Amino acid sequence: MEIRVFSESWPIRGSFTISRGSKTAADVVVVELTLNGKTGRGECVPYARYGESVQGVIAEIEAMIPAIRDGLDRIGLQSAMPAGAARNAVDCAFWDLESKSKGLRIWDTLGLSVPQNLLTAYTLSLDTPEKMQAAAEANAMRPLLKLKLAGEGDLDRVAAVRRGSPNARIIVDANEGWDEQLYRELVPELQKLGVEMIEQPLPAGKDAILKDLPRPIPICADESCHDSSTFDALVGLYDMINIKLDKTGGLTEAIALRQKAEAAGMKIMVGCMLATSLAMAPAFVVAQGAQVVDLDGPLLLDKDREAGFDYSGNEMHLPEVDLWG
Repeated sequence: MEIRVFSESWPIRGSFTISRGSKTAADVVVVELTLNGKTGRGECVPYARYGESVQGVIAEIEAMIPAIRDGLDRIGLQSAMPAGAARNAVDCAFWDLESKSKGLRIWDTLGLSVPQNLLTAYTLSLDTPEKMQAAAEANAMRPLLKLKLAGEGDLDRVAAVRRGSPNARIIVDANEGWDEQLYRELVPELQKLGVEMIEQPLPAGKDAILKDLPRPIPICADESCHDSSTFDALVGLYDMINIKLDKTGGLTEAIALRQKAEAAGMKIMVGCMLATSLAMAPAFVVAQGAQVVDLDGPLLLDKDREAGFDYSGNEMHLPEVDLWG
């Protein structure tokens, strides 16, 4: 087994801002596993919110190289590495390699039906109400908009976007930026504006507050839900979970988490970090039939990698075999 680990930086179109700060490039880590002339690839995004860095993730993966060369497989990987970005890249590379070695598409490898096109949300990054309204006007043709919020001034932001794109469905992501008082103030007003979902309004670890709060708009856990081990504590507090492969540590655990959540009656959102189509491809498989799909990372970049997703008609189309899986 030949193993390559390297980083790439993909410029963002303009900049991207959430409550925790702004960025102008998507910094990703790529893993390539080559065996018998076939190469499987996986891409991850180290996320500082979870204590990750590009250098740290590369070091974490490099530490696993001897074990992989000695025969560590995808199943063993689940206990050999913790959930997170590093395991995601390796896990997805294993899946890609397995599919290519068998001459199958990933859905055949998994025993699933051929995926359907998916409507993805398009994200408007955090800004002033005026600039977010202008962004909404520029993207008024998109059926589903996701708004990054932060706390103070959020009602003005959502109202401005509604003016700019009166026919779009709207979901919002507070990125842990609210408290209980702001939640109580905002939710009735957001309901009037037609907001269909609120993602992670309160800081992770303060989820218990939601037990006593009204939820007329479905509430989705993001930072509070990583993998199956973090799921049980959220039942009864949230209506949905956001499955991201960089949190679950790969496709293997993402599938397991989705199955567990659906068995508990939880609705599913499948999201992404800001990355290229290589990171979107395994998530596209998990997102089939999900209530909310948020896999717009490549749309926010200056350019995507070769053989990237076709997003025409406001939909994600079937990924090319040259991309992944």
